[in-house]
Amino acid sequence: MKKILFVMVFLNIKLYAEIIEFSSANPFSFSDIINSFSEQETINIFGELKFPDKKENKEYPLVIGVAGSLGWKKHHYDQLKIFRDMGIATFELNSFKSRGVSSTVGTQTEVTTAMMILDSYKALDVLAEDLRIDAEKIAIVGWSLGGGTALFSGWNALIEAINPQYNFAAHLSYYPPCVAIPDNLDFTTAPMHILIGEIDDWTPSFACEELVLKLNEKGYDAEITVFENSHHSFDSELELIEVDNGYSLKDCSFKIRDDGAVVMNFMEIPMTTPFLQKIGLFACADRGTTIAGNSEARILAHEFSKSFMSKYLIEN
Repeated sequence: MKKILFVMVFLNIKLYAEIIEFSSANPFSFSDIINSFSEQETINIFGELKFPDKKENKEYPLVIGVAGSLGWKKHHYDQLKIFRDMGIATFELNSFKSRGVSSTVGTQTEVTTAMMILDSYKALDVLAEDLRIDAEKIAIVGWSLGGGTALFSGWNALIEAINPQYNFAAHLSYYPPCVAIPDNLDFTTAPMHILIGEIDDWTPSFACEELVLKLNEKGYDAEITVFENSHHSFDSELELIEVDNGYSLKDCSFKIRDDGAVVMNFMEIPMTTPFLQKIGLFACADRGTTIAGNSEARILAHEFSKSFMSKYLIEN
């Protein structure tokens, strides 16, 4: 692990960011983690660790943040600042920049959920050893592709294969893709919550509602909040934008086998390579999606996220 201290000055406000580097790997799929984890080529990943402005001589709870397919954006940074204002340290995971990638919109192959989940757990193990961090109070939050990372980092098949020294205390997912559901619904006992827009045409809300229902039937602590009249990226301040090459997953429904293979919804072909994944998405996904902020939903989501992290990282 390598630490580099940066001092960034904006409007006369000093923000100290430590660049934390650690070793991870490039598994394309969940099956690569479960079946051939030791064979994956290693890679160095970095992220930015930031503490609240008013630092105290204590152990801080921590939230690890994971961005979506377009990388880190203003609304992600806004959310992490809210956590720091609560007295929670934050870590901005840079799975994309570490691999020289700026966006995976329209492809979803250069950086995958499997890579980001592995990065998240490798970061967790490094950060939990930092004496300034409370190792028992580290949560994960993610958006879109990162939301899928926050969600499926709770799937025990992956946790057991990665075999981390530490576990996340809570999982908060903004508009994750829920169109692939494991046959084996063996998840973490930590609380999981999904925040998603009712009219999200990238990652449909009804798929997440179905997954949460299945998890509840198994007794897991999983909940969902669906915001009315809200698009993908509802927590941003963006006007309505049409993304011509974005994958709309509303007609896709996959299953995840016990070996981690995501199986197409026809002929049960496993999508374990970039080529097979493209075929699987071509068969069900439309091109053309939208993103837009919703001021009311943004406020409500921020209030909920504060309450969620306070409950599991501060009050407990």
